[in-house]
Amino acid sequence: MNKLDAALLNILTKDARVSFADIARQLDISRAHARTRVQALVDDGVIEQFTAVVNPEKLGKVISTFIDLKIVPQYIEQVAEELASKQEVVSLYIMTDLRSLHIHTLTDSYEAFDLFAKENLFGRQEVISVECNSLLKRVKHRRGGARL
Repeated sequence: MNKLDAALLNILTKDARVSFADIARQLDISRAHARTRVQALVDDGVIEQFTAVVNPEKLGKVISTFIDLKIVPQYIEQVAEELASKQEVVSLYIMTDLRSLHIHTLTDSYEAFDLFAKENLFGRQEVISVECNSLLKRVKHRRGGARL
């Protein structure tokens, strides 16, 4: 990837709906070249998809909770897949110790989160421990950019 592609990605992560003409103007290249470079980044798998960033608060999802689960190692994949399918779960990661899941949930109330936890986390033999914290204040967050 060269400097042009990096600049192009920076533009697209801020607004994936920007036109090729606007990209061309910002980068001082032709519209055709902008389109060709974007298509090359898609073809190479650098750009996986163009998507919308949804404000969860506008949908009533005001409780953002981060959960750290310790799981009996032989059940990590099974529990991860099961929890990932729940609508409350917006992201889920298996951590390097291969027994921890880091989960981000969005719910409309603490009562809804409590119900999620009771139905999906508590009383499971595969779960060794549960730690969770709700978001107090967002200081910096990622909008677009690298998927890590």
